[in-house]
Amino acid sequence: QVQLVESGGGLVQAGGSLRLSCAASGRTFSTYAMCWFRQAPGKGREFVAAINWSGGRTLYADSVKGRFTISRDNAKNTVYLQMNSLKPEDTAVYYCGAGRSFGSTYPGGYDYWGQGTQVTVSS
Repeated sequence: QVQLVESGGGLVQAGGSLRLSCAASGRTFSTYAMCWFRQAPGKGREFVAAINWSGGRTLYADSVKGRFTISRDNAKNTVYLQMNSLKPEDTAVYYCGAGRSFGSTYPGGYDYWGQGTQVTVSS
């Protein structure tokens, strides 16, 4: 069982930056692939980024490539999402997830989810 708690969301102007954190419980964090998804009002959950257990492999949605960076610190049981050059269309609730396999871009590929953190980008 893995429990995930996201933090770091907020209100930022277009062009600004935020760093999201996702703290995980349990001693098996380092064995899980981690991901970030987001969900805007009236839309489905959308893949943002994923990272494998070691941090050596990452995957990004085309819409965030070059602007967002996913990373992890296994000693701190934490995964991060550094978001730069934010756009109003990045406004959403951001969720982190954990799963046994790296590479899925669908929510069903992950077993555990946090409660989400709101990111709002003003124009």
